[in-house]
Amino acid sequence: MLAECVEALDAADAVENAVLVDCTLGLGGHSEALLTRYPRARLLGLDRDPEALARSRRRLAPFGERFEAVHAVYDELPDVLAERGIKRVHGVLFDLGVSSMQLDMRERGFAYAYDAPLDMRMDQTAPLTAHEVVNTYPVEDLTRILRDYGEERFARRVAQAIAARRAKAPIERTGELAELVRESIPAATRRTGGHPAKRAFQALRIEVNGELEVLGRAIPRAVDALAVGGRIAVLSYHSLEDRWVKRVLAAGAESTAPRGLPIAPPGTEPILKLLTRGAQEPTEEELEANPRAASAKFRVAERVRTGSVAARLAR
Repeated sequence: MLAECVEALDAADAVENAVLVDCTLGLGGHSEALLTRYPRARLLGLDRDPEALARSRRRLAPFGERFEAVHAVYDELPDVLAERGIKRVHGVLFDLGVSSMQLDMRERGFAYAYDAPLDMRMDQTAPLTAHEVVNTYPVEDLTRILRDYGEERFARRVAQAIAARRAKAPIERTGELAELVRESIPAATRRTGGHPAKRAFQALRIEVNGELEVLGRAIPRAVDALAVGGRIAVLSYHSLEDRWVKRVLAAGAESTAPRGLPIAPPGTEPILKLLTRGAQEPTEEELEANPRAASAKFRVAERVRTGSVAARLAR
């Protein structure tokens, strides 16, 4: 949904030296399109993956000082801005989940379709790997992760199978884990819904990278960093992400005044205006070109007045 992402941040058109933030830089495709579309803007690209940063720096070098790549997780946005003396930004983009580059680099261990070491770290300098989660987490914790992060119906059954296998020898590779998950799920269930290991691999990736905890901090902080008139655009790829994004944006778009008051007291008015009706989904044409976008949900909101969404959520 490249065109939608770029047009969503058109607040940058109205401001000389507008600051945009691509919180999930990846290979720099969105950032390149934003820098091209908004020639008066500068852009900060955040990513936790050093390989992605190196590749995007090469790709976006022609934009010179208008672009800066930053090694950071997106919940660190306030610190990134403070270090550069930036008080407010005019657009923030999130393209959540694992990137195509990470999926396609077999040695990273994100994909159940390839046999590779169990890794799944977005930042390979981070200590926790999928190998450690699979081979050391208690059955109860594995069950919770598979159930909550992967929405796996047979979470306990899969967790018990993992524990039984690792008791004989450590589970070292993605191929072994994918087959173990497949064998753990009833045959009738395996006939629909894609590869049986898909949900388990998603759950492990989320745990290894702390994705939902990070997202829970990042979206409110990004909204609070926006200037009035600035916009936030978020692409999410599974219901857990989209549910949280929806909650944060809805909190900003509602009045906090008690019901029944004829006039909303100062400070209780909506902070955000929702610009998408529900979540926008990819067109059939895009799905033909990019099947990986099938589960994408796109939400956009504009900041209409000052105030803190993070403070509202903390009440």
